[in-house]
Amino acid sequence: MLSRNNLLVGCGYFWAVLLICCAPVLHVSAQNHLKASGYERFDDGWHFALGEHSGGQSVHFNDHNWRLLDLPHDWSIEGKIDRNNPSGNAGGYFPTGIGWYRKTFKVPKDWQGKQLSIYFEGVYMNSEVFINGHSLGTHPYGFTGFSYELTPYLNFGGDNLIAVRVDNASQVNCRWYSGSGIYRHVWLALEDPVHVKQWGVYVTTPKVSPEVATVQIETSVSNTDKQAHTVIVGTNIMDATNRQVATDKSQEVKLAPGKDTAIIQRVKLRHPKLWGLQSPNLYTARIKLTTNGQKAKSRNQTVEIVEKPFGIRSIQFTPNKGFELNGQVVKLNGGCVHHDNGCLGAAAYDRAEERKVELLKKAGFNAVRTAHNPPSTAFLNACDRLGLLVIDEAFDGWRTDKNKYDYALYFDKWWKKDLDAMVLRDRSHPSVIMWSIGNEIIERKEPQAVKTAKMLSDEIKRMDPTRPVTSAMTTWDKDWQIFDPLMAVHDVAGYNYQLHRAEADHERVPSRIIVQTESYPRDAYNNWKLVNSHPYIIGDFVWTALDYLGESGIGRYYYPGEPTAEHWEGILFPWHGSYCGDIDLMGNRKPISYYRSLLYSNKEQLYLAVREPSPKTGEIKLTQWAVWPTWESWTWPGFEGRNIDVEVYCNYPKVRLYLNDQLIGEKSTNDSTAFKAIFTLPYQAGVLKAVGVKNGKEFDARILRTAGKVAKIILKADRDHIAADGQDLSYVQVRLVDKDGVIQPGADNLLSFDIKGPGSIIGVDNANLQDPAPYNTTSRKAWKGKALVVIKSERAAKGDVHLTVHAKGLPDAHLVISSEKK
Repeated sequence: MLSRNNLLVGCGYFWAVLLICCAPVLHVSAQNHLKASGYERFDDGWHFALGEHSGGQSVHFNDHNWRLLDLPHDWSIEGKIDRNNPSGNAGGYFPTGIGWYRKTFKVPKDWQGKQLSIYFEGVYMNSEVFINGHSLGTHPYGFTGFSYELTPYLNFGGDNLIAVRVDNASQVNCRWYSGSGIYRHVWLALEDPVHVKQWGVYVTTPKVSPEVATVQIETSVSNTDKQAHTVIVGTNIMDATNRQVATDKSQEVKLAPGKDTAIIQRVKLRHPKLWGLQSPNLYTARIKLTTNGQKAKSRNQTVEIVEKPFGIRSIQFTPNKGFELNGQVVKLNGGCVHHDNGCLGAAAYDRAEERKVELLKKAGFNAVRTAHNPPSTAFLNACDRLGLLVIDEAFDGWRTDKNKYDYALYFDKWWKKDLDAMVLRDRSHPSVIMWSIGNEIIERKEPQAVKTAKMLSDEIKRMDPTRPVTSAMTTWDKDWQIFDPLMAVHDVAGYNYQLHRAEADHERVPSRIIVQTESYPRDAYNNWKLVNSHPYIIGDFVWTALDYLGESGIGRYYYPGEPTAEHWEGILFPWHGSYCGDIDLMGNRKPISYYRSLLYSNKEQLYLAVREPSPKTGEIKLTQWAVWPTWESWTWPGFEGRNIDVEVYCNYPKVRLYLNDQLIGEKSTNDSTAFKAIFTLPYQAGVLKAVGVKNGKEFDARILRTAGKVAKIILKADRDHIAADGQDLSYVQVRLVDKDGVIQPGADNLLSFDIKGPGSIIGVDNANLQDPAPYNTTSRKAWKGKALVVIKSERAAKGDVHLTVHAKGLPDAHLVISSEKK
């Protein structure tokens, strides 16, 4: 049973993943029965229909012909990508519109006297929720969670109907792909009149050392009864093995009727295991509420037990040292990330969100900016568990619109509710180190912007004074110092593409702490140099870490005869996404990813790639966020004898390049060469090899081989065992290779996918953002010899899932994934 304080969204197998995911808050009722108290995931068995349906909120409405589905759900990703769709370039030309969801559930009579509420983690957008025909309210913003009390309208002992109308028809309302529908998890919460409030446990670690840490637990208890109650609040600290390692003396608290009461407890923990990037250790605060048995022979009764995971860590920001985590300086090698999951659209499956964090960590990032909205709870849970730092961002804009129907329509009425929802939900996550209140605000030159920024910052500090506040600022003209008053009301100044101004700014404002909140991928070396040369510059966040849907064509390169426009200058269909990420839509790292990681860490020592040669008809051209198309390939038919540039990224003092065992040359690779060597040589098929050189000796090797004709299909799943809960996923990479197993980059075979057993295909991809083929079908052309299939387990159905991939003229490929009860 899960509480709203920090939901482990969508796992289903709650107890099995409690210590693995380290993120749920658990409610254990006196009855010890999931449906008698606490939280229950409410994702399964919704009826859905596109379009407007008059009377869709009524219990008498006939929805028998509607589609039956489980959440999370995004109807936009299921539709046809079309240049005439009103979402346009910004939304990736995906369909939007209006949709309805309905679900019937029973409420037992013995639930009377308790409170039942429903919690939506995210609905895009303009949702209205009904219970048994009664409107509970509307929620415009598509990126924050919200709850409604159901109790006054319930039919105890009978059927009850939840209906949700979602309106994403007014376009354009977002600058990137938003998705449409109930795309995050939904929960029912059943509670006693005395209970811990939603997001009501707040854990901080005000004093941290290797010898002892002080853990402060603030618990907000609500008494919705008409009479006063006395409760005893006790807190234990549990380690990752569920062993009690510290405890606090219980407090007796009298709760006034209809009031909320905050109880603060402090616990000292000896020899704590600190939360950090390499060792993201987590603890759990177990808070127990019991009634005080005041009458003769009466006993104390447990009202509620709440478990809140947290990490023990200290953060500090100063211009003299920069950012310190647990007393150690950390430079932020960050990336910006939008919320979509590629071929799954906006649907926030727990495994998809976790995989996203795994990909970021593997690519060498140690930080992420959730641009430009709060992420899912599952994403932050994974950041906590895997060790990834987070700038948690609230808004893309304030009062002045960037698009006709964006958040500017709602800011004045809703900013406080949405900001509170982000901070209260996320403030106990150890991964979150900064709050961002905006991005490139249109009115940033106006005096009113300073007042708005201070208003937002003050509201955050009221809820969480432990973290600094930033926002992303930029200029596309000569004005810059005009932003000094606006930057002064931030704790950390966020620079979008303006880090070259940092040195002069430091001379003018020595107290300023600077982070580059967005940067061009091509500037990786220059930004790394600035970050590592000045303590007051704490890091760089590239735009972007991952390719994403929408903002179509940003980061593209183009060939002679193709449109020369930037992504904001016109229709670029069939482009329907961004290609400026270090990682593509299938999860594969691009060469720029290896280069950036090599600069920031010792994990990458040597990497070999080849710059795509321009065609005979003219030069390849780059747009503003693009880098030259560079591939991990030595297969260039038609270019025999023509010069090709080979790039080697190297942390050794020198590098040697060989072609077919013949030495092409040796070059220095150091700071003066930006740790990069470029060799130009006539193309000849065979084996290309780069080796690092130190003190005249060769170390390491990277090899590229010319591929022959496609001979077979290779399948590789990221996980061959998944949970039979209707939520878990396996990502299967498809490779078209020659007889020796070398990927053929020219292969674009049409692949078809068959599945048998307790699983389904919910997404296919090839990372080609100019391919407008549907993402939710059972076929896909390969691109550069690759494709991806995403398989989802079925609810309460275990067994082997058999995937078969067909391509004309090639042997079928088979893969088995085991779906198991957890």
